[in-house]
Amino acid sequence: MAGAGADTGAGAVVGDLRAEGDGLERLVAELPATAWQTATPAPGWTVAHQIAHLAWTDMCALLAVRDENGFRREGEKALAAPGTFVDDGAAEGAALPPAELLERWRRGRSELARELDGLPKGRRVPWFGPPMSAPAMATARLMETWAHGEDVADALGVRREPTARLRHVAWIGVRTRDFAYAVRGLEPPAEPFRVELRPPDGTGAPDEVWAYGPEDAGQRVTGPAWDFCRLVTQRTHRDDTALTAEGADADRWLEIAQAFAGPPGPGRPAQRDADEGPHR
Repeated sequence: MAGAGADTGAGAVVGDLRAEGDGLERLVAELPATAWQTATPAPGWTVAHQIAHLAWTDMCALLAVRDENGFRREGEKALAAPGTFVDDGAAEGAALPPAELLERWRRGRSELARELDGLPKGRRVPWFGPPMSAPAMATARLMETWAHGEDVADALGVRREPTARLRHVAWIGVRTRDFAYAVRGLEPPAEPFRVELRPPDGTGAPDEVWAYGPEDAGQRVTGPAWDFCRLVTQRTHRDDTALTAEGADADRWLEIAQAFAGPPGPGRPAQRDADEGPHR
């Protein structure tokens, strides 16, 4: 589905990827060692696990860029243990001293950004899902950095102000619609959807809408961009959002949406309560 998003040159997206990583680093860089063991909303994962996972996936992406055959061998290992390979990679990094883990993540994401910025136009990089161009890979890494940053912020009791970089997360959330069906062994809907999202306050012009898909589509999703991004990264339950679906297929998609590669995620339990803050 065409629309506003990350289909610009790699340099612009890579710049936003760097900014997203730097923002998350500011949350964790000065934490005492004990705080790295704080539990996050992901069951069994601490703050250290979240950063370790980002460091691990950045290194996997680096391998995919630099050594496609080597990456394919890693992909074979993942296929052999689809239920544990992500947790295993996070656990290995989480066992490191926080300063060493932080430096590993910092170095890996810096190298990856430099590599993606220099990839020739048209080059596609293998991944655990479909191969991706440099802008798409940068967008995927930004999406994961933002999503795991949400878990870290939730664990630390910090509310991060959303930025215009959410546009990239929304874009990949829309583009992975069919993947969410395929990874569950389901047939994707044949017709395109219309998605209309309200940017967070202060990140766009008054009355701006991030729109994707044909205006006359019968299947529609509307609502706050922040809610949509939280949903497609499975950081919130649909009942905790202000998203609206028109049409049975659109309604079904919001139940299974998944912007990240890998096996189907379990999602998050509903947590809406009376003192929940407003949707952004």
